[in-house]
Amino acid sequence: MKSLAELAALRDQMQEKIGIRHEDTGNTRIVVGMATCGIAAGARPVLQAFTDEVAKRRLTNVTVAQTGCIGICQYEPVVEVMAPGKEKVTYIKMTPERAARVVNDHIVNGSPVVEYTIGGMK
Repeated sequence: MKSLAELAALRDQMQEKIGIRHEDTGNTRIVVGMATCGIAAGARPVLQAFTDEVAKRRLTNVTVAQTGCIGICQYEPVVEVMAPGKEKVTYIKMTPERAARVVNDHIVNGSPVVEYTIGGMK
């Protein structure tokens, strides 16, 4: 590595390879809370499930990112989906299995999975 440009190119290449983006590109964004509370509740496998599902379906208009504390620790793992021109949807108590359904129903078909949201959980 001899320059910042080489380092930036390597970073971009690795982010593309693992399917996680940190820039706002105008795509639908899936953001997984990865603070200590989220990680303790199982956010790592949830993040991996979203990344894998998006890659498996070859969804080029979707980015998966991680963030710190979202602020509702009792509902971890928490995932927010932000689609251009639509209201943010907050999913709670996510699991890898639920992640696959969210990608299918919400991301691909445009129908949020209400029973996994903060207002829909019983």
